[in-house]
Amino acid sequence: MESIIMVEDIIIQVAKLQVFSQFWTSIFLLVPLVLIARTVVAGTRYSPILLVVVFGLSLGFIMVATGVSTPGLPEFQIVDLLSRTTIIALIASFFVGGQELRKVFGKLMVEHEDLVSISKEEASVGTNKTQFAYIFHSFFLLLGIEAAYRAVVGIDGGALTTYYPLLAYIGIAGSIIILDYKSILKDKKIYIRKGILETLVICTVLVITFHISTAIRPIIALPQIFFAMLIMCSLGAVFYKWALGPTLRSLLFAGLPMVLAANFLIGGSRISEAFGIPGMTSVLAFGFAGQLVWMFGGISIIMIFAKTAHVRNLAPALAGGLSHAGLTGACTAGDLGHLAQSRTPIMINLPFLAHVFVFSILAISAERGSLVMGPALAVLLTGALLTVWSLKTLRAVETVENVDHKDSKEIKGLMKFALGWQLFAMFGSFVLLSVFGMNLNHVAVAATSSLSHFGLFAATQGGMFGIEVAELLPFIFAMPFLVHPFVFFLFGKAMGNNGEMPKTPAFALAGIGVLGIVYSIIAI
Repeated sequence: MESIIMVEDIIIQVAKLQVFSQFWTSIFLLVPLVLIARTVVAGTRYSPILLVVVFGLSLGFIMVATGVSTPGLPEFQIVDLLSRTTIIALIASFFVGGQELRKVFGKLMVEHEDLVSISKEEASVGTNKTQFAYIFHSFFLLLGIEAAYRAVVGIDGGALTTYYPLLAYIGIAGSIIILDYKSILKDKKIYIRKGILETLVICTVLVITFHISTAIRPIIALPQIFFAMLIMCSLGAVFYKWALGPTLRSLLFAGLPMVLAANFLIGGSRISEAFGIPGMTSVLAFGFAGQLVWMFGGISIIMIFAKTAHVRNLAPALAGGLSHAGLTGACTAGDLGHLAQSRTPIMINLPFLAHVFVFSILAISAERGSLVMGPALAVLLTGALLTVWSLKTLRAVETVENVDHKDSKEIKGLMKFALGWQLFAMFGSFVLLSVFGMNLNHVAVAATSSLSHFGLFAATQGGMFGIEVAELLPFIFAMPFLVHPFVFFLFGKAMGNNGEMPKTPAFALAGIGVLGIVYSIIAI
C-alpha cells in the first residue's frame, strides 16, 4: 500500500516538473523562431512573418518525423495554449483602431506624448533591445492572460487545467518585470501602471465576451472575437488620447508573430496526416490559389481602377479587406511604413462590424450542414457594390490638393474597400465552393485559409464547424502562407521603390490564382 502511495506521489511530482519543462521548452521554441526570422530579413524590406511561416512549418514537421512528438503536438500543451490566443493578439489592434476611427470621424488632431524612447542598440541581428523585450513580453502576456482567462471562466484544458492559476501568475508577473533597461522612460511608474491596467482590461474583456457569446449562442452563434472587437473599439474611441503602455505596445509588435509561430508549429506537425485525408487536394489548391486571387486580385483592381499603387494604400486595404493575419502582423509591426502601420488598425476594425451578418449566416449554415445560399448571395452582392464605390472614392483622391483632406479621403475610401472586399472575397469563396459540391466543413477551412482570415480562423478554431475541423485548421491555414514569399517580395520591392508596387508581377500572380481556382474546382 505504501509503495502505491509513493508511486502516485512520484507521478504527481513528475507531472509538476513536466509543466515547468514545457514552459521553458515553449520559450526556446517560439521566441528564437521569431528572432531568427527577424535576423534573416535584417537589412531588407521584407517582413519576418514570411520566415516565421517557413521555420514554423519545418520545425513542426521535423518534431513529428523524428519522433519527438506526434501530430498536433499534444506533448507540448503550452504551445497549443499559445496557438489559441489569436483574440488577445488582436485586441491591441482593435483598441488602436477605435482610437484612429474616433480621430478620423471626429476630425481630431491628437499629439501623444511618447512615454518611451526606443533603444537603437541591437540585442540580436535585426532586433534592437526594445524590440527584443517586446517579443519576450508578448510571450509572457499571451501565456498569462490566456491562463488567467481560462481559470476564471472554467475552460477545461486537460492535465494543464490545474496549473492555470500558476501559469497566469508566471505570465503576468513576467510581463510586468520584463522591460528594456536600455529604453529611456519619461516616467517609469506611470509606464508600468499603464501596462498593468491594460492587462487587467484585456482579461476583463475576455471574460465578459465569453459570457456574452455563450449567453446568446442559442439565438445567434456569434464568436467571442466579434464582441471583443466591439468593446475594445469602443474603449479606443472613448480613450482616444490614451498613450499606449507596454502591454499594448508589445502585442502590436510581436503578438501576432508569436501566435502564428505557435500555430505553424502545430500545423507543420500535421503535414503528413493532412495529405492523407480525402478531399484535401481541392481544399489545399483553393487555399493557395485563393490567396493569390484575393490578395493580388485586390491589389490589381486598386491599381487599375483607383489609380494608386502605393503601399500606404495597398497594405492596409488588403490587411483589412481580407482580415489577413500575415499582412496585418507586418503592418502593425511597422514593416511596411508608418502610414500603413497607423491605417491598418482602422481597416481591420471596420469589416468586423459586418460580422454580425457574416457569422449569423455561417452559424445557421453550420447547423444545417450547408450554406444558406440566399443571404450569402445578398452579402456577396453588397460586397461587390461597396468595392465599386470604394474604387470611385479612391480615384477621386487625385483631384484633392489639400494634404489633410487627401489623407482623410484616402482613409474613407480604404475603409469602404476593406468592408466591401472582405464581404465579396469571403462569400465569393463560400458560394463558389458550395455551388460546385464541396462539403461545408471543407469549404470553411478552404475559405479561411484562402483569405488568411484571422476572425474566421478564431471562430473555426473555437468550434463553429466542429472539433475535427478545428484540429485540422492550423495546418490548412498555414499552407497558403507559403504564397507569402510572393506577397512580401512584392511589398518589399515596393518599399525599395518609394512605396510603389510593381504592377506586372501583381497582375500575373492574380492570373495564376484564377487558373488555380479553376483547378481546385475540377478537383472537388
